[in-house]
Amino acid sequence: MAEKTDQAVKYKVELPEEPPGPFEFLMSQKEFNALTLAIFFVVLVSITFALYQIFTGHFTQPRPQAHRSMHLAFALILTFMIFPLGRKSCQEKMNWLFLVDLLLIVLVIAIECWIVWDLDAFLDKEGMLTRPDRIITMIYIAIILEATRRSVGWPLVLVCLFFIFHAFYAPYFPGVLNGPATPVDWFVEAQMIQSYGIFSIPIAVVSAYVALFIIFSVVLSETGAGKFFIDMAVALMGWQAGGPAKTAVVASSTFGTISGSVVANVVGTGSVTIPLMKGIGYPRTFAAAVEACASTGGQLMPPVMGAVAFVMAEFMGIPYIKVAAAAAIPAVLYYFSLFVQVHLEAKKLGLVGLPRDQLPKIWPVLKGGVHLLIPLFIIVWILVKGMTPMKAGFWGLVSVFLLAFLKKSSRPNPYSFFKMMERAGRILAPVSVACASAGIIIGCVFASGVGLRFSSFIIEISRGYMLPALFLTMIACIILGMGLTTTAVYVTVAALIIPVLIKMGVVKIAAHMFALYYGVISMITPPVAIGAYAAAGVADANPMRTGFVAWRLGIAGFIVPFMFVYAPEILLEGSWIRTVSTSITALIGIFCLASSVEGWLFTKENVIQRLLLSIAAITLIKPGLLTDSAGIGLLLLVIAWQKMQVRSMKS
Repeated sequence: MAEKTDQAVKYKVELPEEPPGPFEFLMSQKEFNALTLAIFFVVLVSITFALYQIFTGHFTQPRPQAHRSMHLAFALILTFMIFPLGRKSCQEKMNWLFLVDLLLIVLVIAIECWIVWDLDAFLDKEGMLTRPDRIITMIYIAIILEATRRSVGWPLVLVCLFFIFHAFYAPYFPGVLNGPATPVDWFVEAQMIQSYGIFSIPIAVVSAYVALFIIFSVVLSETGAGKFFIDMAVALMGWQAGGPAKTAVVASSTFGTISGSVVANVVGTGSVTIPLMKGIGYPRTFAAAVEACASTGGQLMPPVMGAVAFVMAEFMGIPYIKVAAAAAIPAVLYYFSLFVQVHLEAKKLGLVGLPRDQLPKIWPVLKGGVHLLIPLFIIVWILVKGMTPMKAGFWGLVSVFLLAFLKKSSRPNPYSFFKMMERAGRILAPVSVACASAGIIIGCVFASGVGLRFSSFIIEISRGYMLPALFLTMIACIILGMGLTTTAVYVTVAALIIPVLIKMGVVKIAAHMFALYYGVISMITPPVAIGAYAAAGVADANPMRTGFVAWRLGIAGFIVPFMFVYAPEILLEGSWIRTVSTSITALIGIFCLASSVEGWLFTKENVIQRLLLSIAAITLIKPGLLTDSAGIGLLLLVIAWQKMQVRSMKS
């Protein structure tokens, strides 16, 4: 065991360096050629995109339609640059297909000029469309879908194509999808002119303030926050039983608040925590699954959640801080379950933590990086004061830059500044393109009216009962999430299904959070578990096996949404007394579930004990004196039974 520990120690403090991006590639070139010129424009557009978002985030912003279209134009141009046709990277040798990318970029610029040249005339075209208007709109949609294919992948494109096809050919679809065909003019107006399509809530939110938070996360990470979070987690948890796995849980939950991406979280923290877990004896599949689950939960962890939280706040018309506050207890329940499972797995395998003398010391780690937590508190304070997310993102970004100067190691210089802006611009592009595609889906659902018909279908098939409706919603979110981004899943479900849940009596924020949870959990649900597959790559483990282990470890993510639907107090909807009591019983229920899944409490559980704990977990889902008493009683029974088994084994 000591040999394994020594093997793990070398991974504990250094984050892996990212492969050189366009900025580093450009700086390393000593001769000028066509490829160097192309990379120069990639870097220039990326930096300009990021600086444009910072400027408009605080000083002045064009009219909404102009700003959204400008943001999307930047994203599309960058996408065709950094995901070139026929090449794996923009840094590879150019070929003749570069002309196709150039043509697409020219078309994007031309369409943007068409939109903003006379914006009033563009917005007044409702009901008076011409043939060029229709043709340009269809070309623009095709360009967005091609950019989506390159940057996000085929699944989101296929979903968009399905809804577009359905809008025009609804009379030929069976059952709930059957309806009147959408007129071309109505489709074009919905997608381009009205606020239901391409320039609807997803692109509005990402262009207004999500972009600022993405830039903020890049700058915070580049100034050492990622390393600080991991060092702190190792110092706090590394010595405990299964310490490296607990490190993964803590580090990923904190790092996830600034990354907003499951895969980025997996790579950022998993490159450190997975070798640590393997080093003390965890199977590589289990190590990868722990990191996948921990990284997935990062999108649910306040205060800085993924882009979808901002979209949700916009859909519901409530402040973002209320969404973040509502997400706090469910996120704790999710991570508590994961924490309990890795602890019980360590006990089951007889694993110990890392020696204390080989761990970073808490106070030196705090001294070296505690200032990096201040921007997070600034953001929360601004949001609590009721100011806009734009102000929070901007001043959070400013505070990161100012605080970075306190330490020589994190002090930015012109080179590092432009490198951060270039990277932020590149990260922004695929996020924005995915949001534009999500807008296309919204426009199609609005234009065809399928949302209303789908709502009626859910109510009919569930016979008006809550539980079947929730189960159908869960299945829809998970299926849609197999390959889609979380935002795209949420937007689609928000248009199709969430209205049904609200109509059936689910509290509004609980209905929206329900959809968000299953959109996120799809990242660890086979057969397309993107987060688990990314972690399997880091751990050199079997991807499908990792997916199923991650699904087992993330089981709480499947139960917690049902808890807050039946007990919205968990989302802070109700009195504090009810919130506290319900949260305590929910924690007990989650503990029962985690123990049942692991098959271990104080010793190995038999089938009857696991069954009793599973029943206890189910009874504690819905609050009530009878159900809570039954669940707690069953847990106490199993504890007493296990204690007797341990005594008999010792004697």
